[in-house]
Amino acid sequence: MTSASRRTVLVLGANGRFGLAAEQAFAAAGWTVLAQVRREAAPGMPPGTRLVRGTLAELPAALAGLPSPDVVVHGLNPIYTRWDEEALPLARAGMDLAERLGARFMLPGNVYNYGAGMPALIDEATPQRPTTAKGRLRAAMEVELEARAAAGRLRATVLTAGDFFGGGTGSWFDQAVVKSIAQGKLVYPGPLDTVHAWAYLPDFARAFVAAAEADPAGQPAFERFCFAGHAITGRTFLAATEAAAGSLGLRPARGWRRGGMPWPLLRVAGLFAPMLRELSRMSYLWRVPHALDGGKLAARHPQLVATPLVEALRESLAALLPNADNRDAWTESPQMRSSSASAPSAARSATT
Repeated sequence: MTSASRRTVLVLGANGRFGLAAEQAFAAAGWTVLAQVRREAAPGMPPGTRLVRGTLAELPAALAGLPSPDVVVHGLNPIYTRWDEEALPLARAGMDLAERLGARFMLPGNVYNYGAGMPALIDEATPQRPTTAKGRLRAAMEVELEARAAAGRLRATVLTAGDFFGGGTGSWFDQAVVKSIAQGKLVYPGPLDTVHAWAYLPDFARAFVAAAEADPAGQPAFERFCFAGHAITGRTFLAATEAAAGSLGLRPARGWRRGGMPWPLLRVAGLFAPMLRELSRMSYLWRVPHALDGGKLAARHPQLVATPLVEALRESLAALLPNADNRDAWTESPQMRSSSASAPSAARSATT
């Protein structure tokens, strides 16, 4: 294996939340980072990242003269309402590119594959029995990866995780849980006593680096890992969010209020709003308890240590805070007046 400083990763979908987190993690580990984009670099892209502009079909020509990637990380993720039509073709195009380059293809997996009947603890051997269109597509991606690897066409790694939080906007955390935090309200999408799997995105990205740095001679052609993250009840998640907010000076004078998602209403609204329809179809993820067994990943890469939950939530909230000049917007309402001295200034992370 060459040293990390001489190894190269190509991140597809480099301006997305996962893509940007992956670039940051690989750059911090000393890799040469190539970032596939279709526009300018998003804020937060590591210094020294080399932009590769173009669609996947255009990339072979665009990569001419650049270091040959050892690893291709698939960070392309279509808009949720176009996911059924675009996700599998994009994944196949990424696989084709990795085959052409002779690079290991790395895919972030999720729990859609296991369906509404998924067990409380999922590991690498858990049967995939998807019950939704999106789940069937996710399972089809992994079946194709495994088949290409078995045929000697491709080397591939899948790391499966729960719901992302941290690393910018566009997740259940910022779009629902803390959307109304300035008014002293937190919203949780499911029952508070049900266990749900969460993945702090910077930790997940570091797991990709660890898996990529394993000796190629000792890696099977296809490998799957589960990323444990934080599997906790909604009640624990909200309590940790309140503690994280308090450490940033966000303390409602009248105490925190909690709310839930009106799923029956959203299902009706989904008849007219495609995004609400797609979200409603996946709502079982909040009702069915599930966790990921990270034992295999931990045994192979013991250096990976999860960021403590409150600390991870604190960093996630800090990244969502307005710049210092606009911080009063978070504290101007009576509900969110705080006795704390200040909250940190942090630039808002950009996503696709």
